[in-house]
Amino acid sequence: MTTVRVLVVDDEPAVRFTLRAILEDAGFEVEEAGDGVEGLERVRRGGVDLVLSDLRMPRMDGMQLLGELRAMPGAPRAIVITAHGSERHAVEAMKQGALDYFAKPFEGDEIVRVVRRSVETVRLAEENRRLRARLALGRTMVFESAAMGAVAELVERVGPRDVTVLIGGESGVGKELVAEALVRSSPRAGRPFVRFNCGALPRELAEAELFGHVRGAFTGAERERPGLFREADGGTLFLDEIAELGAGAQAALLRAIQEREVRPVGGDRAVTVDVRILAATNRELVKEVEAGRFRRDLFFRLDVVTIRVPPLRERPEDVVPLAEHFARRFGDRFGIERPRLSVRVLERLRAASWPGNVRELEHAVERLVALADGPEIDADPFASGAEGLGDDAAPGLRERVGRFERGLIREELERCGGNQSEAARRLGIGRVTLLEKMRRHGLR
Repeated sequence: MTTVRVLVVDDEPAVRFTLRAILEDAGFEVEEAGDGVEGLERVRRGGVDLVLSDLRMPRMDGMQLLGELRAMPGAPRAIVITAHGSERHAVEAMKQGALDYFAKPFEGDEIVRVVRRSVETVRLAEENRRLRARLALGRTMVFESAAMGAVAELVERVGPRDVTVLIGGESGVGKELVAEALVRSSPRAGRPFVRFNCGALPRELAEAELFGHVRGAFTGAERERPGLFREADGGTLFLDEIAELGAGAQAALLRAIQEREVRPVGGDRAVTVDVRILAATNRELVKEVEAGRFRRDLFFRLDVVTIRVPPLRERPEDVVPLAEHFARRFGDRFGIERPRLSVRVLERLRAASWPGNVRELEHAVERLVALADGPEIDADPFASGAEGLGDDAAPGLRERVGRFERGLIREELERCGGNQSEAARRLGIGRVTLLEKMRRHGLR
């Protein structure tokens, strides 16, 4: 934190004037608000590092302001000003989240000392959040390349800040993992994280899924549903394949972001929501806007911060660590202790172009491990069926192929949140075929 901006909230102009003079002389930037309502409006515009608030004010007092700040993800911390002899109110304010307090009448040196101590507390808290962000990245992203290092640094900076993020990149590069890392490093980490694939439903149903609907709003709406925005209230909503949204849903999404409220389909009352939006797309949204398929105003609302995840062919250094990571994971799943990919296998994997990116690599390693008859894996990663196996492995081929198919189907179902139609689409089979395979493998 370099230059610190302090917001002074007090209904007495003389007090605000005095505090501004003291703090500006000490090197702080200062803004003013005449009561809690005005102060809260200023905080919502962003850029405030610390709030200095009186407790007794009209319209919204200091305690109410503290409550509002405490409920607002990413809001600045506060110091309270109390009347002499009212220390019990200050103690209550500390319980409500205030960092510190001082009493009127006050001394300039005391105020500067309290503010600087609070700034240092905030700085240490931000450093802890950055460390937690690095840990979050380590739990979601495996990489050694400089290209992904740049992505990780951007996630680390943006994650703790409550801004909308647009994640771009080809299919299979790991956009959802980036979204998970952003959530884990944010103040909303312990709150709902709701995912929605905008291409998983017919466009006319996407709006009802996102914003909810009342009973009887359309054919088949036999009961009221709250919608994903309300499910994510207080947390994060991840909109994958955002370019697939229809015009009606795009307009409703724009209203929801601008007004922080949603109106269920068929309803006559809007509901206030507090949701951070993360969106992802494998298309160039600028081109979609130019072609008239995506709203320009919605694009600007989503494009606050953009993170582009590079394709695997631009970061070949990541192939081997990713492959070894997947081998360990699938070894645990398929009961193979410490599977090891041979040098020959790793060289073949490193030399491939991977048009399907990390997801294609993951499936290739899964196939290798599922079809292996021991921890030493030296089969051709691009062969199918018995071509990738030695003669001794042939008797158990059917069992291992079935094991691989079951694992693949289960993984896609998990990725799609149980949406069978979307899982079938990703697997390249029909929904009826998927249901039959699920029945055969005991997945229903």
